[in-house]
Amino acid sequence: MSNTIVVLSLLLSCTASFGQKQMQIDTFAVKHPLIPEAKQKLLSNIDVIANMQSSLRNEFVDGEYTKGRFIMNQFRLELKGKIHDRVYFRFRDRYTKNTDPQSEDNMSSSTDLAYIQVQASNKLSFTIGKLCADWGGIEFDMNPIDIYQYSDIVEYSDNFLLGMGLQWQASENHSFSFQALNSRTRTFEEIYGTVPGITESKFPYAAVANWRGTLLGDKLSTIWSYSIFKEASNTYMYYVALGNQLSLGRFQLAYDFKYSKEDLDRKGIFSTFTDPTNTQPAAQDVLYASHWLKADYRIGKINLSAVGMVDFANWKGNPDPNKENKLRTAWGYIPTVEYFPFKNFNLKFFVNYVGRVYRYTDYAKNRFGAVNSNTGVISLGFIAPLHVL
Repeated sequence: MSNTIVVLSLLLSCTASFGQKQMQIDTFAVKHPLIPEAKQKLLSNIDVIANMQSSLRNEFVDGEYTKGRFIMNQFRLELKGKIHDRVYFRFRDRYTKNTDPQSEDNMSSSTDLAYIQVQASNKLSFTIGKLCADWGGIEFDMNPIDIYQYSDIVEYSDNFLLGMGLQWQASENHSFSFQALNSRTRTFEEIYGTVPGITESKFPYAAVANWRGTLLGDKLSTIWSYSIFKEASNTYMYYVALGNQLSLGRFQLAYDFKYSKEDLDRKGIFSTFTDPTNTQPAAQDVLYASHWLKADYRIGKINLSAVGMVDFANWKGNPDPNKENKLRTAWGYIPTVEYFPFKNFNLKFFVNYVGRVYRYTDYAKNRFGAVNSNTGVISLGFIAPLHVL
């Protein structure tokens, strides 16, 4: 009897074991697509792009070597595409920036873009969500991964803002856009602190108008804009950008002029040397101006590039009776060699030098203790908008 029980137990054990293995085999043998077949057609209208710029970076201050490191300068993951005949979307997030939600718009500061676009007609479209302020300028319009160093006005700007826009394709060569946006992502107090005589606006808005044109048989391109940002009651920032690019085959030449008149110092550049402890109210009535020039010459797989820029900082509202308006001039120069190893793949390797020269007036030195300085960066790296999908 005991032998019979033992035999039955062994048979039941083997049967259960076989059944378990068979169940596992059947489970993995069934092919369930990760994306349902009905949804797979949508993928043909969607792009997934990993925008990357990484390099070996060696830094110098006043001619002295200070640091060397490998660094991911830019990594922005982008999804964009069409989800309806007339509805498009775009989302881009930056993995090299703080992800904290901002107090004014409740969006992560790392999110550049998150919007939908509705095509109302062949010439008219509407956009709503987190947008890039449609400022003019060739420099600002470039993919950020192709920028090795921005000019001061762009570097210190807050340009990814919640709002809505209208785009009108007036003709084949000319288009116009108009945007209404929040003027900032953080509260007035967070940016400026308490400013005597200034009352925070109930609706801090921005209005941006832009013209993009092509002239001279597509040889000359323009991106011009005018913007008004309301920072507080009767307190504004006025911004003008005039971008122009000449394309002559292998040779391209781009020039930007940028001008920012600010009732309150939105860029905050003056604070870096007039109030390093950040205990004084924001400077009032400041003016920034910038000239930016870029030349490119392509020889086969090699692109020779040179960027030159100069930024001026003026403080007209300085309360000192012995003041000087002009306080700082910042120069920049970026010679670069870029190598494109593949014919049909947008990957490039680069080696360059980013030089910056900061010069202060005697007044700025004596009044605020500002000190002239030079910085330099030698980089060797790669740039690629990787189309994952």
